[in-house]
Amino acid sequence: MPGDLDPLTLLLIFLLIVGILVLFVIGAVFASYFRLWIQSYLTGAGITIFDLLGMTFRKVSAKVIVRSKIMAVQAGLGDDQGITSQALEAHYMAGGNVPLVIRALIAARKAKTIQLTFREATAIDLAGRDVLESVQTSVYPKVIDCPARGSGKASLDAVAKDGIQLKVKARVTVRANLQQLIGGATEETIIARVGEGIVSAIGSAATHKVVLENPDLISKAVLARRLDSQTAFEIVSIDIADIDVGENIGARLQADQAEADTRVARARAEGRRAMAVANEQEMYAAIEESRAALVDAEAEVPAAIAEAFRGGKLGILDYYKLRNVQADTDMRKAIASTGASAPRTA
Repeated sequence: MPGDLDPLTLLLIFLLIVGILVLFVIGAVFASYFRLWIQSYLTGAGITIFDLLGMTFRKVSAKVIVRSKIMAVQAGLGDDQGITSQALEAHYMAGGNVPLVIRALIAARKAKTIQLTFREATAIDLAGRDVLESVQTSVYPKVIDCPARGSGKASLDAVAKDGIQLKVKARVTVRANLQQLIGGATEETIIARVGEGIVSAIGSAATHKVVLENPDLISKAVLARRLDSQTAFEIVSIDIADIDVGENIGARLQADQAEADTRVARARAEGRRAMAVANEQEMYAAIEESRAALVDAEAEVPAAIAEAFRGGKLGILDYYKLRNVQADTDMRKAIASTGASAPRTA
């Protein structure tokens, strides 16, 4: 019966149970991390079983850290370059891609011409850039189309000084500049700057024939402007892939200007014609006013004659003489107008 056991026996049973539980936990931990610890021990990665336990409590993937550290050691990258298990854990907890950083460092070491430290690699990775792709681009330059594919533009259009439009397609070969990946401009900036340089170079050409004869003039002019400044890339070369002749922009602009000048001249002529018509109407109005004044003056003649009769200043014979003079005058006017309008005879 349990009540018949003495306290010493109960203590021994309790210790036995605790020991079994401890052994069980140690066995479970040993079974979980034995393979990783053996790999670390055999490769000289220097990660102990206690480090693996600490990773578990810190919620760090021990498998990722151990395999990354083994890759680094096997490639000749060790603690002297700052690649310690603690540094790998810190980068992992910061949200970085530890295996990608190690592979990038290995690729840079194999290239022998690329200087990349663990600190720079982790900074590039945390900045959101693919550090491995950047290292690969440094070794094997990539080609960027200008204008970019999918931009909706088939070519870069520029106009020479003679007014002829040229349609250009270029290919820009770039390599990554690892020292400026953080804070450096991206491919879109390179494409925009190269496009601007090509348009400027063509616009500076005297004629479009000069550009067609020597397309390398565009490349030389663009490269001389150091368009890769403050970017994440270094321009290796700019090659003109295709160049076509477009419209005669200068002639079209001149034609449009001539049409605009014609419209202006027509508008001014129409204004002058309208002013002339207005002046003519004013003259007609003045003539009608004169005629009205003449009619008013003629209307006063009978009244004056009547007044002369009443005052005895004009006799009946004088009146008839006046009428005869008027009739003679009207007849002479009629004869004169008839002679002026009669056609000439041979």
